[in-house]
Amino acid sequence: MPETIKEQTVEQLGGPSSVLARQRRDHAEMDRLMDRYQTLADGEDRERVLQEIVQLVFSHAFAEETVLWPAVRRSVEDGHELTLRVEEEHQQINDLVADIERLSPGSPEREEKVRRVFALIRQDIRDEEDLVLPRLQEALPAAQLRRLGTAWDTVRRSAPTHPHPVIPRRPPGNAVLGVPLGLYDRMRDAFGLSTSMAAAKKAITGLAGVLVLVAAVAMRRKRR
Repeated sequence: MPETIKEQTVEQLGGPSSVLARQRRDHAEMDRLMDRYQTLADGEDRERVLQEIVQLVFSHAFAEETVLWPAVRRSVEDGHELTLRVEEEHQQINDLVADIERLSPGSPEREEKVRRVFALIRQDIRDEEDLVLPRLQEALPAAQLRRLGTAWDTVRRSAPTHPHPVIPRRPPGNAVLGVPLGLYDRMRDAFGLSTSMAAAKKAITGLAGVLVLVAAVAMRRKRR
């Protein structure tokens, strides 16, 4: 079994632009932010850190599901089973964060869900760094890992930053829906959710429903 990517040098991972190095940097930042959240008392700083965690986790996961996990399924013998495991973790994180965003800051129920979602994020990091990514490293040359890193970073920069129940876990459905929902999320992050933004969300969600149908038709045609 290849060595966990947590213990390798950047050069072993294929260089700083490799998808493995990019993944590990994001994982380290998630760990740092979760530790920071747990040191803060209730208040604006703590909520700001939680929002940074949410934004990073969801943009990171979307890039994985759009670019990285398809590469694992193509290149690794048991890639379907490995990616299914992390996709199930992502779905659990999605559902918990959706609940957290509906609950009042500081409430016991919300804090319990935050604790649970942090534990899931840390488990997901370990599964990826110890199980999935070493297998991809074994299967692909460094040059290809760097090309994957460039594609991963491009998707991550425009990806949704909050949970959305309408987004499928796999392409093409997630790629089709990611553009309008990513735009909405980044407007929400920048300006907050006002009445006009709520109307925008309603419109985008309606568009998302149409795009789900388009993606479903595309997938059916692809299978024929």
